[in-house]
Amino acid sequence: MSEKVVPGRNTAAAEGDVVVFHIGLRINRLLAFSSWLPAFMSMPRMLRELSQEKGSGLLGYKVLYGGFREYYIVQYWTDKDRLLAYAHQQDKEHRPAWTAFNRRARAGKGHVGIWHETFIVPAGSYESVYDDMPAYGLAAATGVVPVGRRGDTAAQRLSAAKE
Repeated sequence: MSEKVVPGRNTAAAEGDVVVFHIGLRINRLLAFSSWLPAFMSMPRMLRELSQEKGSGLLGYKVLYGGFREYYIVQYWTDKDRLLAYAHQQDKEHRPAWTAFNRRARAGKGHVGIWHETFIVPAGSYESVYDDMPAYGLAAATGVVPVGRRGDTAAQRLSAAKE
């Protein structure tokens, strides 16, 4: 993702529905490396695979840290069907990693926690603004357009999206 500042007030170029997927890992027992390290290392492989595959449905993502023990990724997807399809494909990185995680989790009860949340956001139910920022979040995933194209206020941008 580019760190080049886009001057002025901008908004995400997203159109239509968007799926926002949050996924995270929490290390509960720091010294239990064999419980959390494989899960921690599998996510970059999945993100690389999805980013390189045209048509995967992944628009973009942002890795965040919630302190030393917590790692959090926000992903933007075109639709829930592609997200769910990826989760179940045997020949992709996710399914074998999930199976291995479950096996390790049973052996190391409570050593590592994982979580996810999925939000299906209909067109007209999201808006964004970025002031003198690099493309970030939804804008990094879908592109940046000047705020004026969609309305100067959050209320205007939400109204314009519904039309």
